[in-house]
Amino acid sequence: MKLSPLTQLLIGIALAGLLAMTRGQHFATLNLPSASWAVFFLAGVLLTPRWVFPALFLEASLLDFAAVQWAGVSDWCLSPAYWLLIPAYGSLWLGGRLYAGWQRDRLSSLAVLGVCVALSALVCYVFSGGGFLYFSGRYPEPSLAMLGERIAVYYPRYLASLALYVGMASIFYIGARSWLGAQRQFEVKS
Repeated sequence: MKLSPLTQLLIGIALAGLLAMTRGQHFATLNLPSASWAVFFLAGVLLTPRWVFPALFLEASLLDFAAVQWAGVSDWCLSPAYWLLIPAYGSLWLGGRLYAGWQRDRLSSLAVLGVCVALSALVCYVFSGGGFLYFSGRYPEPSLAMLGERIAVYYPRYLASLALYVGMASIFYIGARSWLGAQRQFEVKS
C-alpha cells in the first residue's frame, strides 16, 4: 500500500488528534476508549517516516505530564517504569510496519491483520503492564503469577480497544479503496 505524502500527512494529523482526544480522558469531554495503542499500530501501517514514532511518543508523554501538572490527574502511572512505554509502543509500531509489508488487497489480509494486532498487543502489554508491575515500585513483591493474572484481566480490555479502532480504520480503508476504484472506472468509461 503506497500512500501519497499528502495522504500520509493528513493521516498523521488525524492520528495525532485521535491520540490527544482519547489519551486517558485527560482533556476530552467525550468518554472514548483510549486510542493510544491503535495510534501507534496504525502509524506503523500507514506512515513511512521513521520520525513519526518518536513524535507520537513525545506527544503522548507531553499529554501525560501536562495532565498531571495542570489537570489534576493522578501521577500513579508516572514512575521509572514509564519509560518502558517506548518498547511497548514500539512493538505496536513494529507490528504495524510488519503488517504493512504483508498486506495485500485481499480478504485473507484481514487474518494477517488480526494476528499482527493480537501479537503486537501482547508484547506491548508485557512491556507496559509487566514493566509497571516490576519497575514502578508500586508492588513490593511482583511475580510471574501476578503478571499472568494482570494479563488475563487487562490484556483483553486493551486488545478490545485496539481492535475497535483498527477495525474502524480497516472499514474506512476498504471503503476508500472501493470508492476510488469506482471513481477510476467511471473516469475510464467517460
